[in-house]
Amino acid sequence: MLKQSFLFLLALSTSCNTGKLKFINDLPNDLKEVSGTEIIESTNVIWMLNDSGNKPLLYGLNTKGEIISELKINAKNHDWEDLTSDDEGNLYIGDFGNNNNKRDNLAILKVNKTALIEGGKIDVERISFKFKNQTKFPPKKKKMYFDCEAFFHYNDSLYLFTKSRVKNNFGKTNLYKLPATKGNHIAELVGSFNTCNESDCWITSADISNDGKHMVLLTPKSVWVFSNFKGDDFFNGNVTEIPFDYISQKEGICFKDNNTLLITDEKAHGEGGNLYKLSLN
Repeated sequence: MLKQSFLFLLALSTSCNTGKLKFINDLPNDLKEVSGTEIIESTNVIWMLNDSGNKPLLYGLNTKGEIISELKINAKNHDWEDLTSDDEGNLYIGDFGNNNNKRDNLAILKVNKTALIEGGKIDVERISFKFKNQTKFPPKKKKMYFDCEAFFHYNDSLYLFTKSRVKNNFGKTNLYKLPATKGNHIAELVGSFNTCNESDCWITSADISNDGKHMVLLTPKSVWVFSNFKGDDFFNGNVTEIPFDYISQKEGICFKDNNTLLITDEKAHGEGGNLYKLSLN
């Protein structure tokens, strides 16, 4: 029995090997397919959502990863993939998951800050958009660069980072910019970045620190940290990759403060479904 217990603990410690990530807590079963994570500045509520195939709900969690609020959004969850917020405390839902690159109803849903407090069935402002350089729905396989799972709000604009579906070029992400205002918009291409060629390198979430000094891109195996950029020229500064020892379906990242990240992963194949913390110091 003692030997069996030792082997069990050894297996458990191996399966939970998260490298530099600090484990905070298991996420509730309601968030098994968590794909977006955000903290509004000056609050302690961690907002999360699930991706396609799930109900249009926003979940508010405390710092232990426990659900303390559940809000019903008056909009369909086509494929919600990320969350961000602005300086006023409004929340934005990225309904732009586009696995097959054929969606013509891409949108970002703005949730007013007062609705986050009042609850009930919440109406949203719809920011509809198309990628300027996409002309076919879907494009040819070698041009399937229009899936998206990552964005953030910065200086009255929304910045989107695409997820490549092109074989042997999965690590390429294109950066687009569009206004954070209700209406129909064209997302303008402003830059590109490559991580690596494998699927473990595709971009699944993004955020920028409240002081605007650090921008991060999340992949299943690492986080890329960008600094010393000028304005919104994020790729033309210093860049550092922080690899994880633990590869999982990580799909949510946000800044808890200017030097601390919160990261979430989906529960898949008996692993993940957790909330982690990572210090950039």
